[in-house]
Amino acid sequence: MDHVASNVPTPGIRALATEAVHAGREDLVSLGLHAAPIDLSTTYPSHDVAEEAARIDAFASTGVRLDGPPVYARLDNPTTARFETALARLEGAADAVAFASGMAALTAVLLVRASMGLRHVVAVRPLYGCSDHLLDGGLLGTEVTWTDPAGVAAAIRPDTGLVMVETPANPTLSETDVRALAHACGSVPLLVDNTFATPVLQRPVKQGARIVLHSATKYLGGHGDVMGGVVACDAEFAAALRQVRFATGGVLHPLAGYLLLRGLSTLPVRVRAASASAAELARRLAGDPRVSRVHYPAVGGAMVSFEVHGDPREVIAGVRLITPAVSLGSVDTLIQHPASISHRIVAEGDRHAAGVSDRLLRMSVGLEDVDDLWSDLSEALGAGSERSGRVGAASAAHCQAGEPQSAVR
Repeated sequence: MDHVASNVPTPGIRALATEAVHAGREDLVSLGLHAAPIDLSTTYPSHDVAEEAARIDAFASTGVRLDGPPVYARLDNPTTARFETALARLEGAADAVAFASGMAALTAVLLVRASMGLRHVVAVRPLYGCSDHLLDGGLLGTEVTWTDPAGVAAAIRPDTGLVMVETPANPTLSETDVRALAHACGSVPLLVDNTFATPVLQRPVKQGARIVLHSATKYLGGHGDVMGGVVACDAEFAAALRQVRFATGGVLHPLAGYLLLRGLSTLPVRVRAASASAAELARRLAGDPRVSRVHYPAVGGAMVSFEVHGDPREVIAGVRLITPAVSLGSVDTLIQHPASISHRIVAEGDRHAAGVSDRLLRMSVGLEDVDDLWSDLSEALGAGSERSGRVGAASAAHCQAGEPQSAVR
């Protein structure tokens, strides 16, 4: 059995929906299989010690994927390799490298650039809260300059190793012109976090980005039961990422690789169906007097963010069909309060400056019937408005009694 799915010749250009079903699986018929196999081995036996030593040396020095068995699971895994092959094809990239989580993937990217003496990062807020924290906290010795897209070119220094943007952004869904930003980056690699859009809605490599990051936990897996991260990029950068993965151990488990490959097969169908419901919910929210502002990207997608007049925490407490939980991209609809959860780790001033208000709610729309979702959401919005009305009435009463309004919280 071939241990590296990418050794199979790449077919001609095919539609995204076709690639989603077949990429990484082209050799299955010749193997007499229908479903991709799961290789759970942690080690691979060989009686030829000299040959194995040479193969390890070759990998350590180049990071290039080995022909044949991978020696040890930290170097490679054939099941995970299938997922990497498929994701690279969906993103239109030469290669992809998978990790145990999206944050492990971003860490590997930063370590590769830092190993070249390029520790400075130019980043556009908002980003996912933990990405923001990893950059701003300097945990990897990085230094970050925060700017808007228009200021990227001026922020680049001789030691800048990376420009990073998330579009649509988490959680405001603000969008950035990737092609224009890539031009502004010059020779500095542009990393685009494409978690929200997925390759179904945008392919940043085609617009000039050199690195595409996914929290594969989200839409790529699609069912809320697998954690992973993946970077799509050119072959040279992928080799460097594999060296970092081997050295640091942030490998994706083969069972996760199997689930992610399976998730890709339905990605276009799931994203398009959920996007249709999200667009309809955004339309209804925009006409609801209990909602002050709705954020929905021009590119589309299954994410909707909105700001409420009432107490957002009461809305979270009031949902019954919608799941009040962090994360996104599952078949069921999730809602959360970014200021309390996903972006709480970002300093309040920075959070507000990036448009993440305290009344903002982020909703990941799933595959339920849109009318059922709206019924649940509308009831929860009513609960939040009623709570806000009670607080407002109490505030007015206190003010009439001579007490300061700030005493009511």
